[in-house]
Amino acid sequence: MTESLFFAPRDLPARWRHERIFTFVDTTFSAFLPLWQRWRDDDARCGRLHVVAIARLNALNDPPSLDDASPLAAELARAWPMRVAGVHRLEFDEGRVVLTLAIGEDIQDTLAKLWLRADAFHVEASGDPRKLCKTLARFAAEDATVCANASPDLHPMLRRALASSGFECLPDATESRLVARFAPRWRVRRHDPPLPCEASAREAIVIGAGLAGCAVSSRLAGRGWHVTLIDRHALCARDASGNPAGVFHPIVWRDDSVAARLTRAGFLYALRRWRALEDANHDLHRSGAGLLQIADTADDADALAAAIARFAYPSDYVQPMTRADASRIAGVDVARGGWFFPRGGAISPAAVCAAQIADASARITPRMNTEVARIEHDGRIWRAFDASGDVIARAPVVVLANAHDAARLAGLYGEPTRSVRGQLTLLDRSALDPLRMPVIGEGYAVPLGADGTLIGATYDIDDPDREIREAGHAENIERVAGMLPDLSRVPADVRAGRVAFRCVTSDRMPMIGQLADENAARRDARQLSGAWPLDLPRTPGLYGAFAFGSRGLVWATLAAELIASQIEGEPWPIERELAEAIDPARFLLKALRHGEIVAA
Repeated sequence: MTESLFFAPRDLPARWRHERIFTFVDTTFSAFLPLWQRWRDDDARCGRLHVVAIARLNALNDPPSLDDASPLAAELARAWPMRVAGVHRLEFDEGRVVLTLAIGEDIQDTLAKLWLRADAFHVEASGDPRKLCKTLARFAAEDATVCANASPDLHPMLRRALASSGFECLPDATESRLVARFAPRWRVRRHDPPLPCEASAREAIVIGAGLAGCAVSSRLAGRGWHVTLIDRHALCARDASGNPAGVFHPIVWRDDSVAARLTRAGFLYALRRWRALEDANHDLHRSGAGLLQIADTADDADALAAAIARFAYPSDYVQPMTRADASRIAGVDVARGGWFFPRGGAISPAAVCAAQIADASARITPRMNTEVARIEHDGRIWRAFDASGDVIARAPVVVLANAHDAARLAGLYGEPTRSVRGQLTLLDRSALDPLRMPVIGEGYAVPLGADGTLIGATYDIDDPDREIREAGHAENIERVAGMLPDLSRVPADVRAGRVAFRCVTSDRMPMIGQLADENAARRDARQLSGAWPLDLPRTPGLYGAFAFGSRGLVWATLAAELIASQIEGEPWPIERELAEAIDPARFLLKALRHGEIVAA
């Protein structure tokens, strides 16, 4: 197999030589280790090697042995992903080698759900190859090569499918494989695969230094970008990201919905990035006992237990809990059963932000105590201005990570975001002192050791009041007592409170990705009435990461990786369907489809 990866015309060391990024797609899940080794051995290697591997769930059953003679196999074993479906992104050699592992029931269907530009393919062809070849054509870069393993009787059909999809079959075929090069003589796809942002310099402005902005700054700096990070406060993480602690966990529900898949991807990717920061000696104040979710009703607890069994989730991802089991592990009485996330927990958002900035400090220039009044694009460069009209910073790329203010700066259609006031309560001595782990449900409770127990939070839509309210404390205590009954039996002492404002959308999904060119969309409204996300005109160099609601910890790192991948033209870290569900242009797209926008 190793020889087939490197023979001419593939000749990968020559083709990736001095390239910034090289992307290899493999549907056999066998290419990664030999490619990684060849990359390491090549002094003229590409700057960043992406291997996108497609596999079924059972491929995760047998990780390489930690005792393997190959040090690379041992490294892969240490990074081996949890046994759940979806896209797993693993990074090696300080992020210069990336394995994007897409796990699904059907290899061809899973591949078709991704979005990327590939330089080389190594595929296994079986059955009718036409769908596979059309997918390869959607992803192929100029002169991309295909090595297709196939039985001799499938060769004629595979040749025809490749040719009709724009590939030129080459004379390097053997009894077990065909070789082809992408050289279409006519247009074979509606949209070209993703390209890097056209930037005159690898410089970016990130507006907002909370969880979203610090994560984006870190991911761009890790790719060699210089980032100017602007925030109106004196320090990072002063708004919602400044809460004493935040909980992190995926969603598990009766069906594997878009929200469930998205939070699973965000949760698993965040765990990887946080572990990398902790390995670099940053203390994130992360709890280690897991997180318990209490069901709203006993019927919900039973339904979720059945769903966990049906999806065959591994025990290190989630475990169903009876009321007795949940009370035992929590250390306090709980009202109902629920489910336990062994890898969930609580963490300090401010510590995460500080670690991300410190880890990439050489490439990040903070501009604190600075408020951006407007942004402007001259066709090449973005400029951020203060209220006096002075230029704060200039760069070819801007990322809006400033929550409530992002929609204003971008001038988004239809006021898609709303503000939600959230009041937290810090309890001093209370019946929750024995609590061993964060518990969530109708509210949440986070043990902070000697600092008491953090509970919350109220959900006051479009309420701008920043003052602490006694009624808010009472509401938080009542809500948490509904899942932890001991809190209602013994009076609790309130030590302090905090008010922060979340930014949400009507569909409760975040806004992550490149923003649409709304002026161009209005001009072409009639032609775009049946548009799909890839049809929309996009604003060059303008991206957003905001409206995270209560899930900033779960979504921020994944949002940053998606935006960095879009800017760099790299394979996306989630399926295209999930990216479209959080596309900042989705409300504009809906308005165009419904005829709510008239051509300008």
